[in-house]
Amino acid sequence: MQLSEYARFDALGLAQLVAQGEVSPRELAATALAAIEALNPQLNAVVETYADRIDGLDEAQLGAGPFRGVPCLIKDVFGHEAGRRIEFGSRLCRGMVAPQDTHYAELLRASGVNLLGRSNAPEYSMAGTTENALYGNTSTPWRPGHSAGGSTGGGAAAVAAGLVPIAHGSDIAGSIRIPASWCGGVGLKPSRGRISFGPMLDENGYGLSTNFVQTRSVRDTAAMLDCLAVPQPGDPFVIPQPALPYAQLATQAPPRLRIALTTAPLMGLPVDEGVAAAVRDTGALLAALGHHVEEATPQFDGLALLRQMMDIWFFGFDARIALYSSRTGRTPGPDTLEPAVLAIWEHACRMTPAQFQAAMAGLNTARRTLGRFIAPYDLWLTPTTTRTAEPWGRYNLGRALPYETIAETLYRPIAQFTLPHNVMGTPAISLPLALHADGLPIGVQLGAHPAQEHLLLQVAAQLEAARPWAQRLPPLHASRLGTPAP
Repeated sequence: MQLSEYARFDALGLAQLVAQGEVSPRELAATALAAIEALNPQLNAVVETYADRIDGLDEAQLGAGPFRGVPCLIKDVFGHEAGRRIEFGSRLCRGMVAPQDTHYAELLRASGVNLLGRSNAPEYSMAGTTENALYGNTSTPWRPGHSAGGSTGGGAAAVAAGLVPIAHGSDIAGSIRIPASWCGGVGLKPSRGRISFGPMLDENGYGLSTNFVQTRSVRDTAAMLDCLAVPQPGDPFVIPQPALPYAQLATQAPPRLRIALTTAPLMGLPVDEGVAAAVRDTGALLAALGHHVEEATPQFDGLALLRQMMDIWFFGFDARIALYSSRTGRTPGPDTLEPAVLAIWEHACRMTPAQFQAAMAGLNTARRTLGRFIAPYDLWLTPTTTRTAEPWGRYNLGRALPYETIAETLYRPIAQFTLPHNVMGTPAISLPLALHADGLPIGVQLGAHPAQEHLLLQVAAQLEAARPWAQRLPPLHASRLGTPAP
């Protein structure tokens, strides 16, 4: 298969070729490797490939799901496979091997994908940009030297550049949606509890985090949600499932919906006018499609909430580092942890249960406030990020920062519109609906009530049909290999 052909299919499109016998999974794996070898030196999205799943692929071992044979990457974070390296982008964990599968990995393999490598992520996925001291920085395929976002920047960049059509993502404050915005992809954060975190964890980040995927089409997102939203024995709770598969529901027109539109800052930082204009234009399009759209902004202290979230995210981080240290024989310090992570670890060592309890109380208050705001609406329309992709070095963990400044310096500029959905446990999706005058993609975010992923997918499919993005390709894209750039 030619790269120019391979890179223009979404995941289900490639799976259909496999099902029809037009291409083999091994051939797809070889083509994906060729794309990685050609573009990864510029992107740095992939940190490891698995030879046994490329040249040595045993096709009989692939799952029988709807994505059979489709190349996929797994993120260097929770979601790992037994016997494979899992390093969390950290020098402390260099060479560490996962002792057992997660349910996520089991379900992902059952979907039929061929997990043929590992994607880059910031250290412990603690940044909204994918830059780390272990493997280096990942570029958006739209502009070398500009961030792919984080923490799923490696997966998002690989999908947007056509290296693979689908990749593992995880999201605790926007880590699926932010890179989708900066790379021009589709990024859904499912509802809290929709995807199992077992068996080692009940929840991650005290319910703020979830696993899913990065894609380039709404139909891939819907079909993979059917594969991964499968409750597992012992899950702490199971949320309502729709009566029909998501893949089927996504093809149905939604009812007329009430939509709140917000472009006013939620944490005090203004929104770039080009980004705000794209959100307003999306609102006008949704109104033309028959929905009711009105401007509304929640009233809450977003920056105070962010600071409280940090005390939730990082409570117990010292115990986690102690575990990894015992497994690798390395000591936490300046040679094994990046400066901002070292400050976070030192803070975690000092934290008290009272601080954690206060943060949890603040989380509850914010959740109630935000819940009352969205109660009259079916969807909430906002920017995904306040700005388009920014140069490396602005939000990375490699700078020595006092802990007290990290929330405002590293997280507020990126996560002010994404974090509320982690707080509420609500599903939210970033869609690549516009290009900025600077030539970079703009992500527009839609959020819904808990367990309402089907509404998001239906409206996303409406928008994809009205403003298709499949042919809007970045300069670094596998389909351009071997042919002159336009």
